[in-house]
Amino acid sequence: MENKKKFYITTPIYYPSGKFHIGTAYCTTLVDCIKRYKGARGYDAYMLTGLDEHGQKIQTVAEKQEKNPQEYVDGMAKKAIDLWKLMDIKYDDFIRTTDVRHVNAVKKIVQKYLDNGDIYKGEYEGWYCMPCENYFTETQLVDGKCPDCGREVKLMKEESYFFNMKKYENWLKDFYKENPDFIVPESRKNEIFKNFIDPGLEDLCISRSTFDWGIEMPNDPKHVLYVWLDALTNYITALGYGSDDETLFNKYWPADLHVVGKEIIRFHGIYWPIFIHALGLELPKKLYAHSWIVMKDGKMSKSVGNVIYPEALIERYGLDATKYYLLRLMSFAQDSMFTPEDFVERYNADLANDLGNLLNRTIGMINKYCGGIIPTNIKAETEYDTALRTFANEQITKVEEEMDSYHISNAIQEVWKYIARVNKYIDETAPWVLAKDESSYEKLESVMFNLAEALRKIAIMASPFIPNSSKEILKQLSINENDANWDNLRDYNTIKQNTKIVEKGTPLFVRLDKEEEIEYIKSQMQGK
Repeated sequence: MENKKKFYITTPIYYPSGKFHIGTAYCTTLVDCIKRYKGARGYDAYMLTGLDEHGQKIQTVAEKQEKNPQEYVDGMAKKAIDLWKLMDIKYDDFIRTTDVRHVNAVKKIVQKYLDNGDIYKGEYEGWYCMPCENYFTETQLVDGKCPDCGREVKLMKEESYFFNMKKYENWLKDFYKENPDFIVPESRKNEIFKNFIDPGLEDLCISRSTFDWGIEMPNDPKHVLYVWLDALTNYITALGYGSDDETLFNKYWPADLHVVGKEIIRFHGIYWPIFIHALGLELPKKLYAHSWIVMKDGKMSKSVGNVIYPEALIERYGLDATKYYLLRLMSFAQDSMFTPEDFVERYNADLANDLGNLLNRTIGMINKYCGGIIPTNIKAETEYDTALRTFANEQITKVEEEMDSYHISNAIQEVWKYIARVNKYIDETAPWVLAKDESSYEKLESVMFNLAEALRKIAIMASPFIPNSSKEILKQLSINENDANWDNLRDYNTIKQNTKIVEKGTPLFVRLDKEEEIEYIKSQMQGK
């Protein structure tokens, strides 16, 4: 369908200085979930992810491993691609800043800035944070340390090229006045105004001459580009901007949503809009800076030994359980704590008990009371049927509202409120009692139909979060996926006559032994 409305969504491009933990997995899963939802709503959804492969830290890590930088990042790119495959991430492009397409386009972009007088040569002296690859002024430091990561900084001085941020300061302030919702949550915008915009923008150092692992300045090869100018432009170079074929760029730009971690919102909320504006391009529509997954003893850290990797959870508990937990855990604006106890509790309560048991009971009762055929010719109703249908439509609307505003955890909670209501409906209607009275058989058929229909709706609404489980629900009910889509989510007459379900359902989620699994997860949190 050529007239589909487009939706371009991006993850940050990740810095491959080490193995990806569940924080990175969460961000990518979040973007994948939003993309799946938009696709289900009829959008031409396009997702970009990738790696930010240049910089002094990469060069240092590669040297420690006795590899050249390119060899090192090639290996890390393979690991990232393998992980996203394991996690069934449906990205459309994977950009690497060492890609020839990116390097060539960035050189053209920098030349344009040079031609427009946006870049000048000077000398920089400031407090440098190696892990963040960023300079700070004395006033920006927090207790004498990096304001972003809290690590030690070093006073350094070098000849550098600068981007004239002051030139665009008034424009940026006016842009935010006209677009107050550009950054969500609002607290992130308030932080960058308080710390960086209101005190007055500093010109940005955009080159380094102390190392060589980066894209050369087109006018001065002894300088390589500072990682953020190189990295941020990936969102347009991946679409072909600055190449001979800008078809994708013309189709998908501007980005509808950039999803980033809160620690890099300054770069995306200040530098990126200015870079884009200086090129004369339309700005992206929205930035969402998500919070962090933290542990009981603080931020995840290999040195502390509290890091958990997605592979450990997926291998033991399955992909959907891992995705569900990460998406359900994270609130929109606040850091959220991962604990083994909470993981096991949510798995057992939400997945095994609420959803899994609902499917198992429904499959069992339709087989027992209706010969395995979903009743569709409903002639009588119970006193609870109308209320269930009304509640379903209310929840569908709430799920859509939460998804459209990117409150994914809230959307999941609304789906689970519906699941709880359907479980309550079973208790209210007591099918086992109706089955004992022949005069109540038509009502019993209505209950079985309503349960099958409710599970169809649950499968559709949950498909962005737990896609494999959603497919399994439909499979066990023998409902064609074409008959279970967002367009007919509110309908009640899509289940075909004489639909025969499976004779015995496979449990979606097997209940876990609490103590055993808590110990297992703890054993995986070793900072390896």
